[in-house]
Amino acid sequence: MPDINTEKVCFVIVKARELECEDEGVDADASNETDDKFTSIMTEEAYQTVRAEVKAAIDSMDEDEQCELVALAWVGRGDFSAEEWKAAVKEARERRKGPTSAYLLGIPLLSSFLEDGLAEFGESCEGYATDRQ
Repeated sequence: MPDINTEKVCFVIVKARELECEDEGVDADASNETDDKFTSIMTEEAYQTVRAEVKAAIDSMDEDEQCELVALAWVGRGDFSAEEWKAAVKEARERRKGPTSAYLLGIPLLSSFLEDGLAEFGESCEGYATDRQ
């Protein structure tokens, strides 16, 4: 069972989901609210701001929390089962080379994997207030 605070994981999930919704390559000035039914596309500046928030949140975690966050993503991705939790954390610690934030931010669908990982342990982000920091 993970020791990492669920709220920390949920913060990363919410922010990573914002990054995954980014539609790169679209000029924000080309948007017409009438045509796109008020759909908003994140600007490059906003994208970089959110990415910096996620990076800072992960970088502020201690080594144990970072290893558990990686292991949780692996469990959610199906690389390990919940029963293999200790092995997943051990491998995350052994494979740790560069910044954990860089590794995690490079995983497509990170938010889904973390969410699925939490679910494997009976946890969720339901009720998590996105305005908490």
